[in-house]
Amino acid sequence: MTLVQNDPLANTENPNQNRWYLAYTKPRQEQIALANLELQAFEAYLPLYKKFMKTEQGPVAMFEPMFPRYILFRPGRAEQSISVVRSTKGIATIVRFGFEPALIHDELVRRIRLLEEDRNHATLLELSKLKAGQTVRLKHNALDGIEGLIQSISSKRVAVLLEILGRPTVVQVEHHQVEVTPG
Repeated sequence: MTLVQNDPLANTENPNQNRWYLAYTKPRQEQIALANLELQAFEAYLPLYKKFMKTEQGPVAMFEPMFPRYILFRPGRAEQSISVVRSTKGIATIVRFGFEPALIHDELVRRIRLLEEDRNHATLLELSKLKAGQTVRLKHNALDGIEGLIQSISSKRVAVLLEILGRPTVVQVEHHQVEVTPG
């Protein structure tokens, strides 16, 4: 992350318009901090990323903080002080370099937003670590522990080539029923 302390690009009408501050939140309280900053009329941004969690029913999309325990904010008005942020519920402290609060250019925040948007529109296949040709171990009731090679991947199933009774056999299993073998 490119941080700056003095921002020569700052807008003279509203000096806070082109820069963001960074706050360090209490553990797992990013959403609480976001809500409370917004209640105080700050513009707050919590970058989230999409990941898929393996469940018994198959993969489920979940959104988690891109930078755990960090939230970006800026005053909503030119005259608004950031000093109240330190005592905002969910916030542990304002990130500083010495005595000066860390500043982040608006351009970097714009790039983070683009990355977030791209990832949030990605499908399971695009985010999957599974690739054709990989060796995997099955986590399926009847075939638990058997290793095979991935033949193909679809949004719902993984085709795995196994050797069963000395013959090559392709089985179709769900994404959460395979794990990549180390090595």
